[in-house]
Amino acid sequence: MIVVFDAELWVWDARRDETWTFVSLPEDVSEEIREITDGPRRGFGAVRVQVTVGGSKWKTSIFPDAQRGSYVLPVKKAVRKAEGLDEGDVAKVTVELIDL
Repeated sequence: MIVVFDAELWVWDARRDETWTFVSLPEDVSEEIREITDGPRRGFGAVRVQVTVGGSKWKTSIFPDAQRGSYVLPVKKAVRKAEGLDEGDVAKVTVELIDL
């Protein structure tokens, strides 16, 4: 499964001092991922993905966020710097599920 979407970067309030920055996957996509990955998962319900933002590509995990009702994707500092992104900016994100 590969999805492409635009998402705003946001900082996780609980860890503002560590600047954990995320984007939220669309709710309908998150629901489809829940259906595809139903059953035992990695820690915190994580799903392995390959991500592309601009010219940056990396492997990471997405995590379910009950408060937002969707999966969230961490966007590491090196990617934000390379792509000139900051909190509040909107990025085109490609997410591919791997290791299913």
